[in-house]
Amino acid sequence: MIACECEVCSSPDKRDNRLRCSVLLELNGKNYVIDAGPDFRYQMLREKVKELEGVIFTHEHKDHIAGLDDVRPFNYLNNKDIDIYCSSLVEIALRREYHYAFSGDDYPGTPKLNLIPIDKDHFFTLKEGVTVLPVELMHYKLPVLGFRIENFTYITDCKTISETEFEKLKGTEVLIINALREKEHISHLNLEEALELIGKLQPKIAYLTHISHLFGTHEEIEKKLPENVFVAYDGLKITLK
Repeated sequence: MIACECEVCSSPDKRDNRLRCSVLLELNGKNYVIDAGPDFRYQMLREKVKELEGVIFTHEHKDHIAGLDDVRPFNYLNNKDIDIYCSSLVEIALRREYHYAFSGDDYPGTPKLNLIPIDKDHFFTLKEGVTVLPVELMHYKLPVLGFRIENFTYITDCKTISETEFEKLKGTEVLIINALREKEHISHLNLEEALELIGKLQPKIAYLTHISHLFGTHEEIEKKLPENVFVAYDGLKITLK
């Protein structure tokens, strides 16, 4: 957190130096990103990403969409538009925040985006033939999307989930899920709630993400977790079968 000198924000452990949460998916040799927040540019530079096929958005809050303008180098270097998978609510926000990208004026340097709508009740398929199942979650009163790809599920900014949508998660083996802190929060799962959901799903392994500095250090949090649950950190790499 900016200007904070707490134990977490001043920690020498690199795992406590957390940027906005996002996931880079390498699928059949092609790269997709789930969410492009304000740290998107640095994350792409840090991971030396040279090609990007598309961005998949969970919801329209600024910490998840504010970096979208920085897809422009991929437009230029890869000579193609970037596919943007999003709900109708996210599309409204993108057209407002990045109006210049949708003005019809083909000005050089404007991000080139190809909007592809997501319907929460239907699978969508990426160009590589990979099928993605959207899962509707509630971020307080705002509907957001989680995503399941085969045995992998990514959930962030969730507070509650309906029984119908929970059914979509059954059989998940690798789960990434938000756990903001230990104290209860109005729009995010806290640790107790996240562990309860993990207990119901029984994945082989789970990672906690979207973590506040109020939660504690990486090392402190992991002492409180079951043996199959871990704290995600920037640069974490997971290989899926």
